Amino acid sequence: MTTDSPTPDTGAELLPIATPARTRAALRTLIRPDRGLALTGLGILVGATVVGLLVQPLLGRIVDIVADGRPAGDLTLPVVLLVAVAVVQGLTTMLGLTRIARLGETILARLRERFVERALNLPADRLERAGAGDLTARVTGDVARVAEAVRSALPEMARSVLAILLTLGALALLDVRFLLAALLAVPVQLLTARWYVRRALTLYADQRVANGAQQQQLLETIGGAVTVRGHRLEEQHTERSAGRSRKAVDFTMRSVNLVLGFYGRLHIAEYIGLAAVLIAGFWLVRDGAVSIGTATAAALYFHSLFGPVNAALVLLDDAQSAAAGLARLVGVTDLAEQPEPEAGKPEAGKPTAGKPEVGKPEAGKAAPASVPRQRIASSEAAVTVHAVSHAYGPGRPVLHEVSLTLEPGEHVALVGTSGAGKSTLARIVAGVQQPTAGTVTSPAGGGSAPAGAGEHPVVLVTQEVHVFTGSLAEDLRLARPEATDADLRAALATVHALDWAEALPDGLGTVVGEGGHRLDPARAQQLALARLVLADPALAVLDEATAEAGSAGARVLERSAEAALDGRTALVVAHRLTQAVAADRVVVLEAGRVVESGPHDELRDADGPYAALWRAWSGSRTAAPHP
Repeated sequence: MTTDSPTPDTGAELLPIATPARTRAALRTLIRPDRGLALTGLGILVGATVVGLLVQPLLGRIVDIVADGRPAGDLTLPVVLLVAVAVVQGLTTMLGLTRIARLGETILARLRERFVERALNLPADRLERAGAGDLTARVTGDVARVAEAVRSALPEMARSVLAILLTLGALALLDVRFLLAALLAVPVQLLTARWYVRRALTLYADQRVANGAQQQQLLETIGGAVTVRGHRLEEQHTERSAGRSRKAVDFTMRSVNLVLGFYGRLHIAEYIGLAAVLIAGFWLVRDGAVSIGTATAAALYFHSLFGPVNAALVLLDDAQSAAAGLARLVGVTDLAEQPEPEAGKPEAGKPTAGKPEVGKPEAGKAAPASVPRQRIASSEAAVTVHAVSHAYGPGRPVLHEVSLTLEPGEHVALVGTSGAGKSTLARIVAGVQQPTAGTVTSPAGGGSAPAGAGEHPVVLVTQEVHVFTGSLAEDLRLARPEATDADLRAALATVHALDWAEALPDGLGTVVGEGGHRLDPARAQQLALARLVLADPALAVLDEATAEAGSAGARVLERSAEAALDGRTALVVAHRLTQAVAADRVVVLEAGRVVESGPHDELRDADGPYAALWRAWSGSRTAAPHP
């Protein structure tokens, strides 16, 4: 179960946050496969702690020997035992903590894998409504905070809790009155922990939201810097960034004050407990109930509790912060696991909640990570869009009962003015976007099904492709891991990219992406088209895949795209109408509705919307420069 996260002043609908109960259940699920490792590690730590508890009685024994005036030789055995205890405790503690740390790293890896898997399968419009900042904050800050807690807080917390419980038991064995005196500190410690926990979880959750809003603003400001400067919006964006930064700093200072108050209350508890144990020891020694050595051991036992008690309570800070981060991560995994509405009965005003085919990219990315199934025959690649409608929110319709059929092997160009719904329809056909209503059917998908729910092999390539960090060969093999170097070269040759690829410093072994050899937009797009060739889908969807290049680069990319689409059914969102000329059929969208459909020549000669678009586009290309 999840709850909606607080929405900052960004207008975004943030991704949900899991409830505490759901977070605990998810944590148990993550631990379950390694229960043996967890029990073994805890068992070794229990043994190490028990051995360590022998230090105080041995020191008390030394005190009694000295107080009784016994020979110095009587000190030999206690001293030798102290050394043995130190060695055994050190070795067993190291072994136990190692196993607990291994458990934590295993859980962390499993959490990361599950989060990435679920995040990649979230509906594209859901991510758009949340904004990149929210997801970025979760995958960076929240994962880092959970990782920090797993690597440091988890082992220390396990050791501290065991030390506290066993030390209190040892106090009771010395004399139950020592235990009762020590327990006077417990009410103050419990009240302190309760006071802290009630404030910390909400505060840290709000702090994460504020940090996410801050990152979102920075992403928008830096990513749109050219537009910001072009419209002289520097002052407004600077003020927005400063405002969200001030809000994040305010939450940070509130958390600092909370921690300072937490420490102050802990010091009071320590004073009360130690004073009570010392007073109890004084009265018990005076009455002859215990020896001076026993009273010393009791005081040392309580003093040894300062470390683990304070560590356990202080670790509540890390635990609460990590719990807040974990709840935000689990909220994402649960969002992707929510059941899909029954076919044909989408929830009113919302997209149907389904998962795109594994390996399909999110909006704005090519399909490099897909491992496609065996390509089906082109005769099975026809796709039918029936009465598809979509809205990104109440009162924001984008498509209105669009119906469209792509015949086997047919290339269809989708044209229209900006905002007509072309990209939305393309993503729905690709299965990346879930519509509000309607179906997309394909023989490969097993008959009629909600849009995007079929199993037709499809790859989407958009204008914003991503070059993954690694060698050029590794980037290409994301589409087909088993591809040989010859396969890679053949794919590059198909899209007219082999010459420049082999001219790179290390050829196919050249590192590209972040920190590597930079590829210009045209070459990055050719790389995406080469991945399409390697994936070998029956249906390809190109969403303005040549728009990022300049005029010369666009002509090269159009040739590359034409070669990549050869023999496939294709839906092409045409940025340039030269793509419409080359298509078998042109479909014109206006305000989310199909208004024309037919061959280029036929629509150009008709006095309709496409003819107007053609005249405007061809006129802008032939117009003489202004004097």
